[in-house]
Amino acid sequence: MLKWLKYTSGIVLAALTILPNIAFADKSDDTIVVAFSRELTNLDYNFGTKTEYIILGDLVDDSLFYVEPKTLAYVPSLASDFKIVNDTTVEVNLRKDVTFHSGEKMTADDIVYTYNFIMQDDQNSRHAKISDWLKSIEKTGQFSVRFNLKEPYANLFNDLYRVRIRQNGIMGVEGNYDSNAQATSLNGLGPYKVVSFDPGVEVVLERHEDYFGGAKGFPAIKNMVIRSIPDIGTQQAELMSGGIHWMYSVKQDLGTAMARSSRINYQIGQSLRIGFLVLDAGGYSGKGHPITDVRVRRAMNHAINRGSIAKHLIGGPAKAVHTACNPVVFGCYQDVAQYEYSPEKAKNLLAEAGFPHGFDLDLWSYRDKEAAQALASDLGKVGIRVNLKHGKLAGLNKARKAREIRAYFGTWGSTASPDTATISNIHWRAPESGDRNLSGDPKVNELMLSAERTLDLKERKRLYAEGLTLIADQAYWVPLWTYPEGVLSSSDIIFNQDPDGYPRLWNITWK
Repeated sequence: MLKWLKYTSGIVLAALTILPNIAFADKSDDTIVVAFSRELTNLDYNFGTKTEYIILGDLVDDSLFYVEPKTLAYVPSLASDFKIVNDTTVEVNLRKDVTFHSGEKMTADDIVYTYNFIMQDDQNSRHAKISDWLKSIEKTGQFSVRFNLKEPYANLFNDLYRVRIRQNGIMGVEGNYDSNAQATSLNGLGPYKVVSFDPGVEVVLERHEDYFGGAKGFPAIKNMVIRSIPDIGTQQAELMSGGIHWMYSVKQDLGTAMARSSRINYQIGQSLRIGFLVLDAGGYSGKGHPITDVRVRRAMNHAINRGSIAKHLIGGPAKAVHTACNPVVFGCYQDVAQYEYSPEKAKNLLAEAGFPHGFDLDLWSYRDKEAAQALASDLGKVGIRVNLKHGKLAGLNKARKAREIRAYFGTWGSTASPDTATISNIHWRAPESGDRNLSGDPKVNELMLSAERTLDLKERKRLYAEGLTLIADQAYWVPLWTYPEGVLSSSDIIFNQDPDGYPRLWNITWK
């Protein structure tokens, strides 16, 4: 690790030495260029799951509600106000000054159309689950709608933020919808509009001069170019030469080295993402394998030095966690069983479970390879011989769907969604409803999802506390650490990192 740090720092310092006279791109054309490591192949956030799609979606799209960054509270955006009539009825009034990028005024017809479109069972929208809680939506006036819920749903405002509004008819008509209608050209409502899109390469945006402002405010910079640059070294060189102004997901060692230049600023803060190992306690990958024994799962929890890995490999403000959620979000109960780092306890538990000499384990991972290798090393020290299957997320997803995974290293970023419901709804759904819940414990599913189906905050906290306690006691996961978010930016711009680590790029200004 130390050799790698010295090598990286050497490259950065050498580059800074040989590029002393290269000027950053100026602001004469009022254009900022940002870099994403992952490719954007679809403009429609309603069909994307990556963080990059959320960022782009907030730039070019808008929704009924928005997460205020300082308080992490949901506030009206396209909505002007709302009223909770009862536990299953919510009335929303709309702003009357909102226009699509094409110039047409937004009305209730667009809201009703969007939600009816997404609710259709044959769509691939990441929000298709709204049919779990939404019974119907109806127009109550030109600028007002009513949501009729199947049952109380505490995470309602998160879903109302996630769904981006489409113009009435633009995705086709019922029975003949086209999921790809907005994939390569998008008529949105956000602060920026799409000028051109080269999938996997570049998105060119221009400020929507008729943007209503609202909770996001009006962007200061007129033009924005988002470039897909997979190689972090290329991003570094582009930032130093002025080819880009902003890049993110930058680890502390690299960020600190780069920031030695007066041309570059580095910020690192917390995010809502956590890391964890998901363990096949339910035996979906084969009955009776070692991980179906709770003593083995507890041994794995004791075997991993999560604090050390967080400090030395994840870096920044990363810290160990012991719960199956990020400690800062609502409902993330902390008083659960904690498994301190103890190889001795791990070995004793393995012996007690009948594995005094350990066992072989395929461990899947798709990001943070060095951390994954450290996890494998820690498990190896107590006799669990790991075959690390590190690759693309798509491969992991395919294997998990086929029930071939016994353990995997995953992460989850509750991006701009500060509620335990965001992680529990995905990872603790009934196994027949998805492939992420490998516990096989119906009680966990009942507790965690029941917390979403009550508006009583005290009851929600109680249910989450009981569910998280059970998850920890049975060691269904190995919770690992929180993730920081590091950002490098040109000294030409002002970018202020928000407390949740989510980059709200429309707030960038020129210095």
